[in-house]
Amino acid sequence: MNDERMVVIMGLILNGGDAKSHAFQAIQLAKTGDFAGARTEIQAADEALKAAHDIQTDMLTKAAQGEHIEVDLYMLHAQDHLMNGITFRDLAVEIISLYERQAG
Repeated sequence: MNDERMVVIMGLILNGGDAKSHAFQAIQLAKTGDFAGARTEIQAADEALKAAHDIQTDMLTKAAQGEHIEVDLYMLHAQDHLMNGITFRDLAVEIISLYERQAG
């Protein structure tokens, strides 16, 4: 595997994992009533997801231009991390909303 491909894969894994971590931290903050902190963590999750999305968009653009994009276990693993980050972020927003409603 070449270095460029590893940068892409690790970018997806790291940003997806960061998004999930920030979303989890947002839930923990909301649980204690720190809704401003929770929103800040969701914003950080969104920034990590944007970075991952930018990497993914670059891959899709290359594929659309005819470049072969290898799909192997590493790429599947990276996409799985990204999908988990997105799902966890979305769920965190809903959980935070419930904590806000409960506190309100």
